[in-house]
Amino acid sequence: MPFTFSETKLGGVVVITAQQFPDERGLFAEVFKASAFEEHGITETFSQFNLSKSKKGVLRGLHYQLEPQAQGKLVVPVSGRVFDVVVDLRKGSKTFKQWLSLTLSAAKQEMVYVPPGYAHGFLTLSEQAEVLYYCTDEYALELERGIIWNDPELAIDWPIQSPQLSEKDTEYPSLAQAEYNF
Repeated sequence: MPFTFSETKLGGVVVITAQQFPDERGLFAEVFKASAFEEHGITETFSQFNLSKSKKGVLRGLHYQLEPQAQGKLVVPVSGRVFDVVVDLRKGSKTFKQWLSLTLSAAKQEMVYVPPGYAHGFLTLSEQAEVLYYCTDEYALELERGIIWNDPELAIDWPIQSPQLSEKDTEYPSLAQAEYNF
């Protein structure tokens, strides 16, 4: 099997590790294979691919998109290491308002699938990181939302006190004031 799938405490959030095939030239690894993902319950079609490149200390998030265009994301570091965070925004879920953090490394071919209904963000731990996001729906500016990264109700244990943020990410509301419809 070219992938290892590991369930997490948050329903539908799956950590995936791709098998590496190294040789004297470098290495090869499959990043996505529909049949393998479907076999493990990830049946969505990915309709938009995004790439971010970030310096150490850059925090992107916590982002999500409202229904009817909520996005699931396959988050794949292609270089570097990131501290990845997922927050359950699905009302009625057993893990509603709970979060999960993971350290993902391109060197280990680690990735995470984040279904619709979750906020997502990451902090760059290495000097630089490039992250691909395979999204299950297209970006819609009018449906884009977020939660402030240091929300006291969530109390996420980020490994940094003062990250570098975009202006937009500094202006997001707290979870208590955020709009979500999952």
